[in-house]
Amino acid sequence: MKPRLPILAVSCLTVSLTSWAQTGAPPSVPPAGIVNVFRTTNTSSNRYTDAPNAATQSWLQTHFWGMLTYSPYFDTRLSWYPNGFAYIDSYAIYTSSPIVTQHPEWILKDAQGNYLYIPWGCSNGTCPQYAADFSNQAFCQWWIGQAQSLVAIGYAGLFVDDVNMDFRVGDGTGASVVPFDVNTGAPMIEENWRYYLAQFMSQVRAAFPNTAIIQNSIWYAGPPGIADQDPNIQTQIAAATYLNIEFGVNDPSLTGGNGQWSLNSLLGYIDRLHAVGKGAILGGVPSGLAGEEYAVANYYLISTGQDAIGSLVTTPANWWNGFGVNLGVPLGPRSNWDGLLRRDYSGGMVLVNPPQSSVITVSLPGTYQSIDTGLQVTSVTLGPAQGALLLSVQ
Repeated sequence: MKPRLPILAVSCLTVSLTSWAQTGAPPSVPPAGIVNVFRTTNTSSNRYTDAPNAATQSWLQTHFWGMLTYSPYFDTRLSWYPNGFAYIDSYAIYTSSPIVTQHPEWILKDAQGNYLYIPWGCSNGTCPQYAADFSNQAFCQWWIGQAQSLVAIGYAGLFVDDVNMDFRVGDGTGASVVPFDVNTGAPMIEENWRYYLAQFMSQVRAAFPNTAIIQNSIWYAGPPGIADQDPNIQTQIAAATYLNIEFGVNDPSLTGGNGQWSLNSLLGYIDRLHAVGKGAILGGVPSGLAGEEYAVANYYLISTGQDAIGSLVTTPANWWNGFGVNLGVPLGPRSNWDGLLRRDYSGGMVLVNPPQSSVITVSLPGTYQSIDTGLQVTSVTLGPAQGALLLSVQ
């Protein structure tokens, strides 16, 4: 059982029932001191979405800022939850689709003419999705037509998966294969892959100028030493409303320090998204209390009000009260403080100890209430990859 907090410490964000599809963004940007929770629906959430009563509908509306949903299952549920984002893959052609025989020219191939796949879910020499050639304009227009059908149903926006700005294409075993580039008559180079995909995403944005678009992309993709400073990746980012970081700050591959794979590097990437008006969704939030508090503390380090944390597991049965905390107004950007990352708000503060760090104990600049224990504290001890969410005590 997670600790319950005093009622004054918790403020659930009420999501407007106006669909984002009308504006391409939430009706008003929530304050930075509130957590926006983005739920990915799956079989574990069906018990709450199959036939919910009015109370469950209201709970989902008020607790989830948005949800990743799937058509046609969710089509009829938009009447009571309009902030669903429709899933669509950027370059998947399912092996069972009639498109395979109708338009084989839309599928990427190797130099010998063998069909190539998106390297996911592969077994017994095959994968469920062929990799489409997004430099093919006929494919791009067909894809946009599919997306237009989803938006017309009433979805708030699009969740575009696999916006991979590095090669993600392979054979039936999942092994990476360089595709043949029909535009150059030679093996495709990664710069051209990025160019073709960035131009495709620009076409998508032009087709949906007022629709919110979440791109699920690889935050560290790009030429070595350049990454998102690459012009093609900047074009790709410009076409999004939000960038989904699939494993978020809970990614076990993140390191300490300031290297390419560090938490600080990821947070710097989010800063650059903010600088060009984009929001970030920190996915991968686990169900355990320590992982949830670490995710939320990092969220508050970067929050502008247009960001969110993404969960595959949060439901009415396991909602953590820390998701409903209102820290108020940020008093400045994050900073380094006694080996920790810190950000102060009018209603409290957050502290984060990055991965691979030593255990650090700090004396706080006052008395705070710990979200973890509900107790008042004047000091905090954090191990590596741990965070603290602290409320000011008046």
